[in-house]
Amino acid sequence: MSDLVLCTLNARYQHTAFGLRCLRANLGALRERSELLEFDLSVRPADVVERLLTKKPRVVGFGVYVWNVTLIAEIVELLATIAPSIFIVVGGPEVSHELDDQPWTRFAHAIVQGEGEHAFKTICEQVLAGERPPNRVVTSRPPPIETLELPYDEYTDDDLRHRVLYVEASRGCPYSCEFCLSALDEKVRNFPLEPFLSAMQRLLDRGARHFKFVDRTFNLKLDVSTRILEFFLGQKRDDLFLHFEMVPDRFPLELRALVSRFPKGTLQFEVGIQTFDPAVSQRISRRQDLARLEDNLRFLHGADVHVHADLIAGLPGEDLRTFAAGFDRLVALAPSEIQLGILKRLRGAPISRHTNAFGMVYASRPPYEVLQTNALSFDELQSLKRFAKTWDLVANSGNFVETTPLLLSRGTTPFEAFSRFTAWLFEREGKTSGLSLLRLAELLVTFLDGHGHDARQTVLRDYQRGGRHEVPGFLSSDRPHKQARFGLRQARHRS
Repeated sequence: MSDLVLCTLNARYQHTAFGLRCLRANLGALRERSELLEFDLSVRPADVVERLLTKKPRVVGFGVYVWNVTLIAEIVELLATIAPSIFIVVGGPEVSHELDDQPWTRFAHAIVQGEGEHAFKTICEQVLAGERPPNRVVTSRPPPIETLELPYDEYTDDDLRHRVLYVEASRGCPYSCEFCLSALDEKVRNFPLEPFLSAMQRLLDRGARHFKFVDRTFNLKLDVSTRILEFFLGQKRDDLFLHFEMVPDRFPLELRALVSRFPKGTLQFEVGIQTFDPAVSQRISRRQDLARLEDNLRFLHGADVHVHADLIAGLPGEDLRTFAAGFDRLVALAPSEIQLGILKRLRGAPISRHTNAFGMVYASRPPYEVLQTNALSFDELQSLKRFAKTWDLVANSGNFVETTPLLLSRGTTPFEAFSRFTAWLFEREGKTSGLSLLRLAELLVTFLDGHGHDARQTVLRDYQRGGRHEVPGFLSSDRPHKQARFGLRQARHRS
């Protein structure tokens, strides 16, 4: 039994609810009366409610995000109907803006908009004292960051063994990219460095080895980012894995020198390119130096850093030709992964100001993806969605490291070549997901054979890259030398 239960649905089991851990760590004396309950998207709403009721809580707080809002809405309505005495609090990005068109929120007794550590604690204190919070909608200003308790002791030993550990050294973003909610931030706030590093050391001492930083611009303040990198480098371990979101045009010489000292496979940098079209960048208030960006990506490729680069399709005014040119330009820079996203109109994001001028039509349900613009038809965006899913299956998975370049050479440009394969695959299979590795390998051989290239040995080497030793019947009977089995998806990209 717990008086307070914090609950959410993560996209996958291996993810952890970082926001709920931040809330629990800041409950003060109420922390011992609280509990976390996490589920993933495969759960049935009735099962969540049943589990919640076994705790006999007086307050339930839900973390609401674009990936779980539909299920959370059903859970909240069901819980309010069955147990009206339980005080329901909802918070998170999905309820921090545009509440009027979310009728399900009427079942919540309190709605916290913004960073909720202090606001949620206050609401819980009032409810447990038998009082009614004076305001149903609480707009919470960002609290002084030095007043927040760090959440890292909330990670359990099971989390450390099986799940992603999210950490943050800062909050906020100085840029104003209109597709992102961080465009609403007023400034970047850094957590006090020494307490943060002490918390990281405690996680390391407990066995943590994989850290995913959620900072939007980790390399913004170079003195802070270099100090953190030096801390992890000083651990002298070759089993660390560190993920950072980096500003792609900001890698001065001192940062390059530090990055080059890390063992291969330790660093993964996520860099948001989004578009190579200067006019589109200016239109969405995005500032980036493309020449420096390209030079930095070449350096990172040479330094064996795993680079995850993002492009967005459907930005206002960008057509298929300019998006394809941007994709080809990015392919030439050889990042480890290219994540092709479809523009989403997140609640509260300034991108909505372009809706009328550029004929932006968005889906009304999560994840609110753009359906068509005056520069991209519905059919073109559907093709780009299939392209993105197929690219993830073939190139980003790391399962076809040698086969992917063969595919990209089968056309006048990489985009044209992979578009041809995507269209062929969809016409043949009627889908771009749910394909087994074996089936995908067979389809790649069939497609490449049909374009004058015997790819059986290449596909076989890729198929056996992960430690598989069998030779499927559609491939050659000559077995290549055995290769080591890598545990990480990132490691499969190594040749």
